[in-house]
Amino acid sequence: MAVLDYSYFDIYIPRDTTREAARQLLTEHAEHGDWELDRLRLFPDGTRRIRLRRKIIRATRTM
Repeated sequence: MAVLDYSYFDIYIPRDTTREAARQLLTEHAEHGDWELDRLRLFPDGTRRIRLRRKIIRATRTM
């Protein structure tokens, strides 16, 4: 039986970053690092905080 756990990675994007550039950054992390979007927060000043997660599967001993 495997136990499912997640690893998290926080990214802070400044306000002068375009949406296209932010999308490209997240796409790269998703395609090459197996990250998925967990949470995105857009602040009133235009900065973004993004939390990505990916699964960690730890095998347990069967005997």
